[in-house]
Amino acid sequence: MRSNPTGRQLRLGTELRKLRERAGLTSTQASRLLGVQQNQISNVEAGRAGVSADRVRTLACHYDCGDKALVEALTEMATERARGWWEEYRERLPAVLLDMAEVEHHATRLRSAVTVHIPGLFQTTDYAREIFRQDVPEMAPPDIEHRVSFRVKRQAVLYRESPTPHRAVIHEAALRMKFGGPAVTRAQLQHLLDMGERAHITLHVIPFDAGTFPGSGQSIYYSDGPVPQLDTVNLDQSHGPAFLDSEAQLDKYRVLLDRMEASALPPTESRDFIHKVVQDL
Repeated sequence: MRSNPTGRQLRLGTELRKLRERAGLTSTQASRLLGVQQNQISNVEAGRAGVSADRVRTLACHYDCGDKALVEALTEMATERARGWWEEYRERLPAVLLDMAEVEHHATRLRSAVTVHIPGLFQTTDYAREIFRQDVPEMAPPDIEHRVSFRVKRQAVLYRESPTPHRAVIHEAALRMKFGGPAVTRAQLQHLLDMGERAHITLHVIPFDAGTFPGSGQSIYYSDGPVPQLDTVNLDQSHGPAFLDSEAQLDKYRVLLDRMEASALPPTESRDFIHKVVQDL
């Protein structure tokens, strides 16, 4: 029995519960179909207990789920056994940050929209360090360094052999904020430009002149799963990331990100705009 299930284990249980509820079955009825105790179904759905690939397929059959792609994706989640690099931080950082790294690692595409900070996966170490220094309550220097090294290791998804595509919408305000002073900002923006040269990365800038735009009050981080039902929205909040995965929420934030991109400059004009900001420093 797991005492501290990971976010991915919890998500598998949540998706199995959604399938059961769509089928109109109680956990007791599902346990009878499977020939197990009712608490076994509850523990699986709560992420406290593992479930085999065969049992996932059996449950999907009992739940009349005909979506083969979804079933195979859930089966793959059930059979994962390897511990990710983020586990080395389990005693040092909040579990929700480890869950975010796990989501990124398995994502097939990433989308972000920010208004004040440069997106985390594009941050330099000096820029990230300055951001973490502003946390309330103030973090001790060793804790700041743990956060910085963790953020840098998360960026590996953009450099691996099959890098994860990332589309980012960045407001001009984020480009103009001089976190750490002009030198740190200049290096950060140059790094952003360098990353934008990579084929799998698309940058869009929303200039001040664009005026109001959808989603202006939030920072949004959207991770595509192997199938749309397994997408995840991460809203960055002062107390840490908040994950959303209901179908209505996923639909809402897909549309919101599309509209934010439509409000932004095209990639080539966005790059020229960032160059101008660098020249103004």
